[in-house]
Amino acid sequence: MATKQPKSVKPTTAAKPRSQPKTAKAAGPARPAKPIELPEGMWERIANKAYELWEQRGRPEGQDMQNWLEAEAIVMEEIHEARE
Repeated sequence: MATKQPKSVKPTTAAKPRSQPKTAKAAGPARPAKPIELPEGMWERIANKAYELWEQRGRPEGQDMQNWLEAEAIVMEEIHEARE
């Protein structure tokens, strides 16, 4: 009975990372050409509401962003309801 010889295997080399073409743009959200400005007094309203939420929750540390984003949503909703 004849035995089969193993096929020769080419040595492998580490794959080189592909670079992006120079024309490709980084993925991400499109940025407006001009920064969005908040209406007068909006920043203060959001800051006051965030502080109020922080106090209501017992002044926990590390919740700044959550309080700010929730305050922002509340203030925006109040403005939306006032315009209807």
